[in-house]
Amino acid sequence: MFHSLLKTIRNVALVATTLGAGMAQAQTNVDQPANTYSLEDCIRIALETNPQVKISELQVRTNDNTLQQSKWQRWPSLSFSAGQGFSSGRNIDPYTNVYVQRNVNSNNFQVGSSVTLFNGFQIQNAIRRNESNLKASQEDLLVARNDIMLNVALFYLQVITNEELIVVAQSQLDASKLQRDRTARLVEAGTLAESNLLDLKAQVANDELSLVNAQNNLETAKLNLKQLMNMPGSEQIEVVKVSVADPTLAAYDASIQEIYDVALNSLPQMKAAQLRIDAADTNIEIAKAAGRPSLTLSGGIGTAYSSAAPKERFIADGTGSTVQDIPSTTSYVSYAGVSVPVINKVTIPNGTYQDFGYFNQLDGNRSSSINLSLRIPIFSNFQVKYNVANAKLQKQNIEYQSQQAQLTIRKNVEQAYIDMVNAAKRYSATANQVHALEEAFRISQVRFDVGAINSLDYNIAKANLDRANSNLIQTKYDYVFRTKILDFYMNRPLSDF
Repeated sequence: MFHSLLKTIRNVALVATTLGAGMAQAQTNVDQPANTYSLEDCIRIALETNPQVKISELQVRTNDNTLQQSKWQRWPSLSFSAGQGFSSGRNIDPYTNVYVQRNVNSNNFQVGSSVTLFNGFQIQNAIRRNESNLKASQEDLLVARNDIMLNVALFYLQVITNEELIVVAQSQLDASKLQRDRTARLVEAGTLAESNLLDLKAQVANDELSLVNAQNNLETAKLNLKQLMNMPGSEQIEVVKVSVADPTLAAYDASIQEIYDVALNSLPQMKAAQLRIDAADTNIEIAKAAGRPSLTLSGGIGTAYSSAAPKERFIADGTGSTVQDIPSTTSYVSYAGVSVPVINKVTIPNGTYQDFGYFNQLDGNRSSSINLSLRIPIFSNFQVKYNVANAKLQKQNIEYQSQQAQLTIRKNVEQAYIDMVNAAKRYSATANQVHALEEAFRISQVRFDVGAINSLDYNIAKANLDRANSNLIQTKYDYVFRTKILDFYMNRPLSDF
């Protein structure tokens, strides 16, 4: 029965984030012995070591990086480039842009920047989409954590259930041994037949087997818990007992529809589904933006160096200029049969020739530019059209997934409610059965003591009571678990047991 419950709740795969803290409040952590863990400890260790939770955490960090990167797209980009060239023979001098017949060593440096002024709101929509994806992955992380927390809680309580079953089995064994010893004395006295003693010895053996089975079930439950905590199976652990009160079997205070409505508004699965629908809407706008005009502003600063440039350069000193008479080399006049060159008066700034080194040339060759670029898509082979169509189909797919999640939640809520009602009926019937069998066993024991019934009838009465007591413990936890599932769907604290 317990294993059936565990499988059912695992399929639900949902638990409130308050599960660990709430249930842990019922535990006593003061002076805990070594290798003894509270429910809060088990949940913490499982969350810290579970690979699926770590994968979900990495996805959150990845989506956060994607969001931050998309925000930086609003800022200008900046780049630097440098080049080194070697050429020989007839080349274009990078400094003078004329042909030279020599070896040339050249450098060039460029710093550029560009910023998108408008691109159909693609950047803004990408930021919105990535924000939705980040929030959806955060909800997915909650789902993964909740699933681990639920399974840890179930196996933890399964350990406690089996510990109680061991107590019941031990009590049954002790009672059988007392009755065996008493009967042995009566057989020795000749009051009872020896067959009665043999039947009771067989009953003791059966009770010992039941105790061993209960102990084995406890070890299996602990192994399941240790595996969720990623502990070695050989490590010995104990758990802090959680007090679970007997059920009152009062009717649940919410209808199936009320539980379903609360679940839709509180479960991380539904929040993640809605966020992905929002992201799909934004993806449609991004696809449409590819067909809109875009405007880009860019600029740059550059300089260059050439080994073919003159090594000296006239530098004016800023003190004025001097007029000099310079004979022409092309214009002449004849005087008395003699050709005389024309004297040109040239104004020359005052200054000197100075070394024109590497850094001087870089400083003198500086240039800058600024560009404004407009791009208007006219025809792109229908890429935009079909990208938009595919984005709409993707949105429909996500909407269907959201609808499927809603149907799954409704199915789980309805199943959990029916399971809770049936568990209440089983617990009530089992409790009545225990009361009746206790009285029947009391009478059987009195009649057996006076020899009114044989040992076979006595053992049947005892076995029926023992089985009913074990069933009562299991139905008790069965009902409590199923009630807590409904509390989870109602987004209620789970601390009260």
